[in-house]
Amino acid sequence: MHRIKAKKSFGQHFLRQPEVAENIAAYVGDIDPGMGVLEVGPGMGIMTQYLSRKYSNYKCCELEDDMISYLQKHFPELQGKIIQSDILRLPFDKVFDGEQFILIGNFPYNISSQIVFHMLKYHEYVPRMIGMFQKEMAERIIASPGNKDFGVISILTQAYYQGKKLMELGPNDFDPPPRVKSMVIELEKRADGGIDVDYKEFRKVVKTSFLMRRKMLRNNLKSIVENKDLIADKFFDHRPEELSVNQFVFLTKYLNNPEQYNLNNI
Repeated sequence: MHRIKAKKSFGQHFLRQPEVAENIAAYVGDIDPGMGVLEVGPGMGIMTQYLSRKYSNYKCCELEDDMISYLQKHFPELQGKIIQSDILRLPFDKVFDGEQFILIGNFPYNISSQIVFHMLKYHEYVPRMIGMFQKEMAERIIASPGNKDFGVISILTQAYYQGKKLMELGPNDFDPPPRVKSMVIELEKRADGGIDVDYKEFRKVVKTSFLMRRKMLRNNLKSIVENKDLIADKFFDHRPEELSVNQFVFLTKYLNNPEQYNLNNI
């Protein structure tokens, strides 16, 4: 069988162990028959074969012409189910005609964090995600407050999702072998639906707070706060990684409407 060479520029590393691919696909589990499943970067279809044959409402997103030709040749059942697109430009609200779907894939490492941020823009359409990441990135996404890995992507993701580790893989599970370990994680929508503040405002406050992560909040936030009295309180002596997601939510509300919110309640 003709093999396609992984592209370094995309950070591609193809899974080479069918049993591992089958185990990852199995994490989707039994779902509503109408629920969509979108696979990102199917490559040569090692996981596709399990997903497309189990879930009738399956689609995959692939950008490269040679990959698509390979999939069409070896998986004729994918006729009409391959979306040729850059995943970062794909409008998730249109993939399954405005319906929710599960996002799954061995994400290209070069854009894995961007895929998460893209998903967050459409979080109401993606109740679950099962993704393969570089281990370091996966740990950052699911890190807890106070952890050295806790940062912007941790907070923005956990504002809407609860994350957990599913499995860890070594370099030899891939072709070509990466120089790092890999990890599969699951993100499942929070039971409360997520934060109750505007995502763009929340993202601005979080990203600004982490401009220099070892600095106090006050020093980072002064660039977006006109009235410096708002950040004079001792609370702003904290460093950003010390705050929880809920504290960042309250902080966003406070900075946008200080008359209504008391810092003693944070």
